[in-house]
Amino acid sequence: MRILMLGWELPPHNSGGLGVACYQLCKALSKKGADIEFILPYTAAHPDITFMRVRPAHQQDVKEVIKAGTAYQSFKYVKHNGEVEYLDLHGQIRVYEEAVGKLVEWAEFDIIHAHDWLTCRAALRAKMMTGKPLVVHFHSIEADRAGREFGGNPMVRDIEALAAHIADRVVAVSQLTKDAIVREYGVPADKIEVVYNHSDPTDLLPGDGENVYRYLAYMKGLGYRTVVNVGRLTIQKGLPNLLHAFKEVLARAPRTFLLLVGDGEQKIELINLAADLGISHNVFFAGFQRGKRLRDAFAVGDLFVLPSISEPFGLVALEAIGYGTPVLISKQSGVSEVVRNCLKVDFWDVKRMADMITAVVQNDTLRDELHANSYREYLNRSWDHSADRLWDIYGRHVKHQHQGVAA
Repeated sequence: MRILMLGWELPPHNSGGLGVACYQLCKALSKKGADIEFILPYTAAHPDITFMRVRPAHQQDVKEVIKAGTAYQSFKYVKHNGEVEYLDLHGQIRVYEEAVGKLVEWAEFDIIHAHDWLTCRAALRAKMMTGKPLVVHFHSIEADRAGREFGGNPMVRDIEALAAHIADRVVAVSQLTKDAIVREYGVPADKIEVVYNHSDPTDLLPGDGENVYRYLAYMKGLGYRTVVNVGRLTIQKGLPNLLHAFKEVLARAPRTFLLLVGDGEQKIELINLAADLGISHNVFFAGFQRGKRLRDAFAVGDLFVLPSISEPFGLVALEAIGYGTPVLISKQSGVSEVVRNCLKVDFWDVKRMADMITAVVQNDTLRDELHANSYREYLNRSWDHSADRLWDIYGRHVKHQHQGVAA
């Protein structure tokens, strides 16, 4: 099976869970014999990727593509003649689409697999030029990213709707996301397959002694407890509700800290809110982290909280379990569909959220039992299961195309 895989990021140059999911899915697919050509919008070294070919999608006269911050912001193009050009995200999407259009003129593949709206225009062009089956994989949709009630960017919504209707098959990372695609875009439910994300224990970083969050680790020895959240500081993640809940937690369990790991447009707003609530002395903003600093953030926690307003999946909750921390997740998250041994709360129920957090930080036995049970579930899940589902989808559509050609 030859797959043209269109994605926007891969580790270690990723900003979040999308890159991790793409990496793990492709790795699992390669075990089944998939021949994968993965197209990125920028040039980057991926020394640990030996199971597929990774190509940048930009003009031949470009020497280097430099990202300003994340892969979702502006790009700086340095050409061989020394000329420099700056592109915003939409300009980069156009360049990506044009490059993929040139690639498909000579590349050989059986199916196109596109991840999220950023690659959809390129995917539609590839399908139009080749007639190959197209699978569009939604890890989130614009309504989720906008906090659901605001709808989001109309242009992005149009791209998502068009891709979902034209694709031969749509993949959603959860039933929650599938329902959202049906609701927002009127796509028939029987056209959409749910393929859950996972977290592989073998891909977690091993522990290596002292935790980098030394103060929190030290205070834990004095009886303090730490609540952790890892993710983008955006409206979708529901963090103002977590801060309001944490104020109630401190009223009952004052020896508790909140560690927020991540960055985003809400950062200053959240810092100010923590100050206004009078809890800033117990709240730590660690910024965006990866590697050991990310692993240690999970490890130092006594409870991981995912309070998202609308979370298509929530891979980070599985990572928390893998690193030894029980989880409290919003019922409005896809991961709540696959993890039973955890605490669940409606994102808007601040009082209930505070009650659950307080119960865990005041009861080590409850904390340890929650994690032990969720970890057993975690060990029974695998990216191989997701690859099996995708392999079946590929096979059905490639076979259907071949039968159509033969007819």
